[in-house]
Amino acid sequence: MKAAPTGRRRAIAKALTALLPLAPYADMEKIRADAGSVHMKTLPPTIAVWLATIAHIRHMHTDYEKLVGEGYDRDSARFFVIEQTNMILTRWRATRLLDADDEEE
Repeated sequence: MKAAPTGRRRAIAKALTALLPLAPYADMEKIRADAGSVHMKTLPPTIAVWLATIAHIRHMHTDYEKLVGEGYDRDSARFFVIEQTNMILTRWRATRLLDADDEEE
């Protein structure tokens, strides 16, 4: 029998459901795993979920990788995909959107 989820796993699941009510299951599972990773363990669950969400969308659903491959630095590439990122967040009915002034990672 599978062990009961830890308090952190429950908090991450709750934060993910609250932030992204209509995200596809496959995306939510990847974001959940990333938010629960070791390098995120010191962050509050809501922050870990937000950062994992933005990174996932940026790498999987925008032109970020293409822009970096064309020689843009990370900050420039991030700037150029804000609109694409927010389109995905809106489609998933996110309760928050990415702002150009947000501090990340």
